[in-house]
Amino acid sequence: MAEPRSRTAGEAVDPDVDLRVPSQRAETRRGMRQIVAAVAAGGAIGAAARYGAALLWPTADGTFPWTTLGVNAAGCAVIGVFMVLITEVWNPHRLLRPFFGTGVLGGFTTFSTYTIDVRRLADDGHPRIAVAYLGLTVVVALLAVWAAAALTRQLAVRGRR
Repeated sequence: MAEPRSRTAGEAVDPDVDLRVPSQRAETRRGMRQIVAAVAAGGAIGAAARYGAALLWPTADGTFPWTTLGVNAAGCAVIGVFMVLITEVWNPHRLLRPFFGTGVLGGFTTFSTYTIDVRRLADDGHPRIAVAYLGLTVVVALLAVWAAAALTRQLAVRGRR
């Protein structure tokens, strides 16, 4: 009788790792621990920074959540800068992307709070603010990533001349 297999059992985690070889599977686990630790450390820093922003600029009930919008816009701008730097300018350490990109920026930006804010505003009788916030956040976040990436790319090209 054949052993049941997961659908993803044959998929490569890392193209250099053959999961059928026990020693290579162990190598993947060691690498994953470092990545998980890097993401966790970065996430703690990012979440603490976001919490600090919420303490500095609290949002009153029923008002436009400017702090969350600002945090998400700033985080998206930093993501734009960071992605250009690590993909086009630098040859970063393998843990920089999980630490900063996934951990710090993932902990700092808060699109889950954004969706809760939208729902809370709508449920509390502020549908216009909710809809404005819903649309404005998407537009501002995308523009922040695009503008920051474009500016960083221009500065990087200028720096190479």
